Amino acid sequence: MRKLAVWKFASCDGCQLTLLDCEDELLSVAATIDLAYFLEASSARGAGPYDLSLVEGSISTPDDVERIKHVRRVSRHLVTIGACATSGGVQALRNLAGVREFAAVVYARPDHIEALERSTPISAHVPVDFELRGCPIDKRQLLEVIGAFLAGRRPAVPAHSVCVECKARGNPCVLVAHGTPCLGPVTQAGCGALCPAFNRGCFGCFGPMESPNAAALNARLRAAGMTGDELARVYRTFNVTSFGGSSDA
Repeated sequence: MRKLAVWKFASCDGCQLTLLDCEDELLSVAATIDLAYFLEASSARGAGPYDLSLVEGSISTPDDVERIKHVRRVSRHLVTIGACATSGGVQALRNLAGVREFAAVVYARPDHIEALERSTPISAHVPVDFELRGCPIDKRQLLEVIGAFLAGRRPAVPAHSVCVECKARGNPCVLVAHGTPCLGPVTQAGCGALCPAFNRGCFGCFGPMESPNAAALNARLRAAGMTGDELARVYRTFNVTSFGGSSDA
């Protein structure tokens, strides 16, 4: 039976919980693979090597750097899950300033904090076989990725924008109809257009789509009255390192 491992780095655990939220589907997965290492669900620590490792979280400490190298060595395939693992996460906002300055504000003894200057994605340190985006990830996409690697094929995860999902749901465009700032035109699909379905603009949880036209969207948002600072704020959230420069277009 093939072995699956799930690893956590700097993150909120939300993407690991998505796997647990699969419930009935998880029973089918467990029948075909050995959940050898998944501390969110069990204290069992099955020995590697592992056929597939799912990695949540960004690299934020010196210890993280060494640990992810170990994970890569003991994993036949390594898939990163979630915005933290694929782009550095919301904690990568610290990359725009100095981590020491932030630590001095938050901690009484910042000299005890061992943190890297930047929060970086897993791919900045080791080779990655596939990146599954989202904050959190979508469980249907997660099951597709696991099934694809078990079957030895490429995962069928869409690269188009959230706008396609809006059209599929019959949602009116919140940007056109209401002037609501929305990152849907430049964001990869996967959420089912959840926010626009409730008349809220897309926040870019799934990161940039394939070949995003940020310049065209920025021009539309500026025409709606947004300033450069407001544009920067819209982009600098879950996927700040992926979207960070988009507001300059």
